[in-house]
Amino acid sequence: MTAQTIPAETPAATTGVVDLVNVSRWYGNVVAVNDITMSLSPGVTGLLGPNGAGKTTVLHMMAGFLAPSRGLVTIDGKPTWRNPAVYRDLGLVTEREAVHGFLTARQFVTACAKMQKLKDPEGAAQRALELVEMTGAAERRIETFSKGMRQRTRVAAALVHEPRVLLLDEPFNGMDPRQRMHMMELLHALGDRGHTILFSSHILEEVEQVAGLVQVIVAGRLAASGDYRKIRRLMTNRPHVFAVRSSDDRRLAVALMAEKSVAGIEIEATGLTVRASDYGSFTRVLPRIALDQGIRLHQLVPSDESLESVFSYLLEG
Repeated sequence: MTAQTIPAETPAATTGVVDLVNVSRWYGNVVAVNDITMSLSPGVTGLLGPNGAGKTTVLHMMAGFLAPSRGLVTIDGKPTWRNPAVYRDLGLVTEREAVHGFLTARQFVTACAKMQKLKDPEGAAQRALELVEMTGAAERRIETFSKGMRQRTRVAAALVHEPRVLLLDEPFNGMDPRQRMHMMELLHALGDRGHTILFSSHILEEVEQVAGLVQVIVAGRLAASGDYRKIRRLMTNRPHVFAVRSSDDRRLAVALMAEKSVAGIEIEATGLTVRASDYGSFTRVLPRIALDQGIRLHQLVPSDESLESVFSYLLEG
């Protein structure tokens, strides 16, 4: 089987706007993506993984740039490989820049609108440039732009035909904090309006702030999928860490040590750090113990439910 062949027997069960069904991709003897099944629905989804995990390969297969070596990739149930019609509903921003520096931002985005055969390419380009706040520099050549400005211009080009599906590979590269915040707000707004958006990143903060759902790829495999907090709570072989403050931390610590769900406690100036072996049992028993002891709870915060913690656990596993 070659990398350009999609087996006829591949199952075509699809449930979302974008679907990968048992997808693998290899380059010679190197397996870049290994048996991934994934479904994307309207909203913003983050594709998280370390560099070299296979994120770009997944995006390129979704965009029809690469054929899966095995499995099927579809948009609205139609294969993306060798199907130019998908680009009417698809926008893509690759990680590598591919723009002609001698063009102005307006010329570049207008050219993309003309390639989509839009009735009013100039008007569509103006709206897209407004979305990314680039109208003030629209008449400047792209070669004079900072990396963040070039990135926003490329996003405008991907949005010019108002695609229902938007794929972004490391979209915040080179943006300053204000530009990043605006782009995050734009992605949120597009997701709320029913667009299906997938963006890849190896930066945990970006995914945590933007994405409602997370797809985590480690070494070419889909390691986890869903809300990262729920993923963390399913990791029953890892202790859950909580920051607890109360009206009497020392007395509460003594009472908690008798509980089976408590694996360890540290008393600090700011309160207690509690390691629990079972998330549900501990969160149910803590209020009862506090009530029995006449102790008032001031704070109960899971301190290892950040996306960084989840990612670290998955990599260790």
